[in-house]
Amino acid sequence: MYALTENLGRRVARGIDEFGYAALLLVESLYWLVAGALRGQPVRLRAVVTEMMRIGVAAIPIVAILAFANGVMMALQGVYTLKDFGAESQVIPGLALSITREFGALIVGIVVAGRSGSAIAARIGSMQMSQEIDALRVLGVNPVRYLVAPILLAMLVMVPALTILANLMALTGGGLLCVLKLHFSLATYWESVIAYLEVSDVMQGLVKSLVFAVLIALVGCTNGFMARGGADGIGHSTTRSVVLCIAAIVIADMLFTLFLSR
Repeated sequence: MYALTENLGRRVARGIDEFGYAALLLVESLYWLVAGALRGQPVRLRAVVTEMMRIGVAAIPIVAILAFANGVMMALQGVYTLKDFGAESQVIPGLALSITREFGALIVGIVVAGRSGSAIAARIGSMQMSQEIDALRVLGVNPVRYLVAPILLAMLVMVPALTILANLMALTGGGLLCVLKLHFSLATYWESVIAYLEVSDVMQGLVKSLVFAVLIALVGCTNGFMARGGADGIGHSTTRSVVLCIAAIVIADMLFTLFLSR
């Protein structure tokens, strides 16, 4: 019992330590993004573009395919469920609202967490092990400005952009299924989608995507900076980063839905 309590206490203390470290990374990154140029040490534009290519452009094919498949699956389930009530046409507002408010941002968050969250943790963890981060400090280069700020800015730009792409692909997939099953034109489907949607529905998904972007960047960077123990430590940090990113995204999404659906 004593050992169990001790282990639980250590885990809680480590969790609080990591949360505080992530909060400091966020504050310091925002400081460099806003005030870096005023101090003559701007965040490197080339690094931001490189991160945008890694995080966003390289993820376009997988995001498009998964969103399209998810849209088809949601439409199929909706048509078969509503068929028993003779209300198959009501699948269109269901698709429009659930994709733009919920699933577009969620799919992108999980894909980016799996691809980029793990890669960020592995890259920074490797630099930590090889003492490259200590070398940056010796050279007078702030590691947060050099490494974390470009990742955070690239995430804040590319995750919402990928969410818009995911919304369009999922709605297209759902529309094609509706055309085949309900026998109306694709133009009629899109007119119905636009009629049901409001700007606030799309904005709700985009706000979620911004929060997911911050969570992925901070969890990946924190696990990278805290990596210890050689190759095994990097592997542990990479796996842990993916698990924590997805858990944080799902919990944040639940809280958003809980408060915004009232």
